[in-house]
Amino acid sequence: MRGFNDNWRFYRGDVEGAEAAAFNDASWRVLDVPHDWSIEDIPGTEVAADAIWTDGTSRIPSGPFDRYASAGQNATGWTVGGIGWYRKTFGKPEVLPPAGKTEIRFEGVYMNSDVWLNGVHLGNHPYGYTEFVYDLSPHLKDGDNVIAVRVNNSGHNSRWYSGSGIFRKVWIKTAGEMRIANHGVFITTPKLNMEFAQVEISVNLENDGALNREATVWARLMDGTRIAGVIRQACIVPAAGSQTVTCVLQLQGPHLWSPDDPHLYLTDVVIEADGKVTDSETVMTGLRTVEIDAARGLRINGQGIKLRGGCVHHDNGPIGSASIPRAEQRKVEILKANGYNAIRTSHNPPSCDFLDACDRLGILVIDEAFDCWEVQKSPDDYHLYFKDWWQRDLESMILRDRNHPCVVLWSIGNEVSERALPHGVEIGKALQEFVHNLVPTGKVTAAITWPYDHDGQNWQDMQPAFTYLDVGGYNYGHVTRYNNGVDEFAGDHVKFPERVMVGTESFPGQAFQYSEAVENSSWIIGDFVWTAIDYMGEAGTGRASIRKAASTSRYGGESGGLWYAAYCGDFDLIGNKKPASYFRDVVWRRSAIEMAVQRPVPKGWTESYGDWGWSDELRSWTWTDFDGVPLTVRVYTRGDKVTLLLNGKEVGSKELTPADALKAEFTVPYGPGELKAVAYQGGQEIGNMAFSTVGQARKLVLTADRPKMKTSRDDLSYVIVKVVDDEGHMVPDAVVPISFSVKGVGELAAVGNGNPKDFSSFRQPRRDTFHGVCVAVVRPTGQAGTIEIQAASENLENATITLNTEEQAN
Repeated sequence: MRGFNDNWRFYRGDVEGAEAAAFNDASWRVLDVPHDWSIEDIPGTEVAADAIWTDGTSRIPSGPFDRYASAGQNATGWTVGGIGWYRKTFGKPEVLPPAGKTEIRFEGVYMNSDVWLNGVHLGNHPYGYTEFVYDLSPHLKDGDNVIAVRVNNSGHNSRWYSGSGIFRKVWIKTAGEMRIANHGVFITTPKLNMEFAQVEISVNLENDGALNREATVWARLMDGTRIAGVIRQACIVPAAGSQTVTCVLQLQGPHLWSPDDPHLYLTDVVIEADGKVTDSETVMTGLRTVEIDAARGLRINGQGIKLRGGCVHHDNGPIGSASIPRAEQRKVEILKANGYNAIRTSHNPPSCDFLDACDRLGILVIDEAFDCWEVQKSPDDYHLYFKDWWQRDLESMILRDRNHPCVVLWSIGNEVSERALPHGVEIGKALQEFVHNLVPTGKVTAAITWPYDHDGQNWQDMQPAFTYLDVGGYNYGHVTRYNNGVDEFAGDHVKFPERVMVGTESFPGQAFQYSEAVENSSWIIGDFVWTAIDYMGEAGTGRASIRKAASTSRYGGESGGLWYAAYCGDFDLIGNKKPASYFRDVVWRRSAIEMAVQRPVPKGWTESYGDWGWSDELRSWTWTDFDGVPLTVRVYTRGDKVTLLLNGKEVGSKELTPADALKAEFTVPYGPGELKAVAYQGGQEIGNMAFSTVGQARKLVLTADRPKMKTSRDDLSYVIVKVVDDEGHMVPDAVVPISFSVKGVGELAAVGNGNPKDFSSFRQPRRDTFHGVCVAVVRPTGQAGTIEIQAASENLENATITLNTEEQAN
């Protein structure tokens, strides 16, 4: 199988006749996929001013944003979908005679894609998040061939930013008439412990020939460069039929996969027929056991583990939904480095590269299939296709993902409207049975929430939804105002003591309460905060704003203009930690003490934020022009006492009780210098931290997360720009315009910051800093050499950094 991702031609809009091989696409733009056109500037707005939508009446788009977009609007971050075309010309692949086969595999196209080869329609695929395959063989010709793809992302079909286009990878596979079925290798371990492993490699073979044929399956298990086991097995595959062959290997002293030791084996499968290799496939997997019950919770390889999880949408911030492997891995790296051991892929199957990263780094996954079934959440969403497509889409997800050791739960839905109604229970049971047939040891869950969508129902009315789940998923199941202050975890455990529960969504402000519930209850196996990383769309979900009266909205205040991002993540759109994440460090015992200062609020006003939000806090004691103004200082600790000092003088002390939920709050008149917090436990200091007033912005500093990259287009370097003073200290609230230039063997893939209200272009070489930081995402162009990036801002000392790219060794 080889990549089929470079040199596509693209046109944004609909074109009559573009499916025809002879269509003239010479004027179309040339690009590589994965590609997302919704993150790009709307044509004609490339030089639009940063200040947009200011006159209140005119239609003034900027970059990828349009306030008057007909579909989605704040749900999709004010971005535009529509229709786009892709075309690619390629030579006829060579295949084994007499009946070799060529297939094209799309990992994900959002959405409603139609594909043609040389003018012949191959099929339509509605769902944007599942893989699909077409047989090209009957329609290939000698010489040039043309594949054409029409993508129709029209209407209001998503509750979040989906992106548009061929946003995941494309592959071409050639094989003989005796071949491995699509994702036809399934690796299981019926017997597994530290001393011994029985590894079963099941291979589903397909024979396109008119006669029964003998085939030989070779399976080799590699542990790094060491051959751990090899087996050969012969079989007869019926004419125009299929046959599953199971190869069994015995391993002594296997190296097991776990989040703390994510060790992977490589399995090579080779098919021979008539003395020739007709097909092959390579699968990475980890050997591990998963056990779940209410008495002992979740165990990996017999060891108990609690899921410290977060929900993650599929977009990659400034690069949109384009699934570039380095961007996918970076998300996982950030969460792993900050104490997370689990991710819920809300609310759709993720990319292959994302799951590969979770395998390599040791992050457990709830792999989620659908956001709706037959009842709509948006007028044009998947409910239109569910009846006809759910089996194909669920099978596509499971066959693709079942060898990933990171996947421990399969979610069949999120807050599905009909989840507890009689017809919905029938659907749920069918989905569960379907999963179990494909993965007999797999555990099924779904996210069940309070009955907001059916008048007159209560939580008891939701109980039928748990009858088809192996693990009950609870969205906001702890004490909240949505469930009238009832602890659904505790109440349901009394009624259903054998039920295993997981917090599939929780509020960031209740991190401590959820952590306590998980730690103290064997039947609650983990918690997934909404959300781990900021995402585009559901704009303003986590907003904090100020007003003269406290907000009663669950989304906080409405002041402060429009937002395009949710801003409810532990990490912002470019991967920087936010205050909620520092609090979580204390909750998860990764830090003894953390501190933040609330942005000053004008006299007579109050700050307001909703259940998914957080106070507008900064880790800063630099508040120019606020001398003497009382500021709110919050200290987070598991200690029982906190003392606060300003320039060495005590300005406050507080004893903490369990009711304080790890938070001590002080009011301190601002004065420049050092603000220091000290935490104690039983009279002994357990930690301290301090903020010092910094000077004025003087210069820029650049830091690259990857100074050395591969030449591959799959790689990226995130070059962080920081505004610092004369001493090199970051100016924590600096907002300055940055201009970028890139020279050498790289290109500027995107620019961005964490500001959910900055409607600037992600493609133009300029961006304002937010909280003193912004980012330039640099992508190799495919050659070895150097890339020079310069960041400039008027009245500041500019900065330059050099990156290197090198060919990857085979």
